[in-house]
Amino acid sequence: MMSQTTVTMELGEDFIELRESIHKVCEKYPLDYWAKLEEKSAYPTEFVNELTEGGFLAALIPEEYGGAGLPLRAAAVILETINACGCQASPAHAQMYIMGTLLRHGSDDQKKIYLPQIAAGKLRLQAFGVTEPTTGSDTTQLKTRAVRDGEHYVINGQKVWTSRALHSDLMLLLARTTPLDQVTKKTDGISVFLIDLREACGNGVDIRPIKALINHNTTEVFIDNLRVPVSALIGEEGKGFRYILDGLNAERILVASECVGDGRYMVRRAVEYAKERRVFNRAIGENQGIQFPIARAHAELDAADLMARKAAALFDAGAPCGGEANIAKLLASEATWKAADTALQTFGGFGYATEYGIERKWRECRIYQTAPISTNMILSYIAQHMLGMPRSY
Repeated sequence: MMSQTTVTMELGEDFIELRESIHKVCEKYPLDYWAKLEEKSAYPTEFVNELTEGGFLAALIPEEYGGAGLPLRAAAVILETINACGCQASPAHAQMYIMGTLLRHGSDDQKKIYLPQIAAGKLRLQAFGVTEPTTGSDTTQLKTRAVRDGEHYVINGQKVWTSRALHSDLMLLLARTTPLDQVTKKTDGISVFLIDLREACGNGVDIRPIKALINHNTTEVFIDNLRVPVSALIGEEGKGFRYILDGLNAERILVASECVGDGRYMVRRAVEYAKERRVFNRAIGENQGIQFPIARAHAELDAADLMARKAAALFDAGAPCGGEANIAKLLASEATWKAADTALQTFGGFGYATEYGIERKWRECRIYQTAPISTNMILSYIAQHMLGMPRSY
């Protein structure tokens, strides 16, 4: 963990008090805390509870509902700082980017009922049911169906890679309310529902954990004749795809900031080890073969950080930011992966030892190349929507 005196120097210059507060929380959760969780595939309940009690996870909830009413950039700083301290933000990050759909498109009643409880830590909104086994990133082809039946919807389908569903009270769920062959645009006919998992589990919802490369608490969700009230629908029926777009931009920006945090952590650990480790009667950090990859990783993280800041500034200003959000995520994911690989190489054999925490972070950094959106999907977006090239899929 970092000393208090280095927090603002290493983690950035904006929202300094917020960074310092997060650092104080993270100091209580050293490497062995995370290592023990991974051994048991457990959820960091104590850590997430402390973040909740400190109001950090309610950063984006307006003050009128008990939140802090902070801009997206502040939320990005929170997640970046958590990862830069060696902790893991992903068990708690979804609440921040899921929140946008409820905030922007939820009814007054939905916001009055749920937001104050989420802000107070009485409810967790951490699960987002979108991806399906047979459709992957092609969201418009999703097979989960919601059929209106009087004052209820009956939902059937399956979701996969729905992280934290076993540790969340609420879940945003994307489902088709109009079959694909009955809509003009394939993005039409998709709706968003706010599912109360406390009631749904065992009554139409079955959640099963998926063992994965990292301890991400991810799951499959099986939905069989789940009945939910019409009041669970967010916004208008059939317009859900548009509702989640803002949330997806926020997700890209926040994950990019997490990447930057992970990369900062890896660079710092590599620098420290390179100064301390002596081989052939000299610190290995004296060798350019060690210095240059670390220096390049630092430079690339700075560039990615700037793009993430630009995307957040556009988002907070209410300006279009799809391109910038995607580029930020692309650059940050690649920069942090290079930083992680550089740190592992710097540590040599000791990098594989779990006690150093490098191999765990190395595995965590790899996921950003694939999720929440793959590198190739981003490149396709840039080519089509920013460069005007033909659609590739």
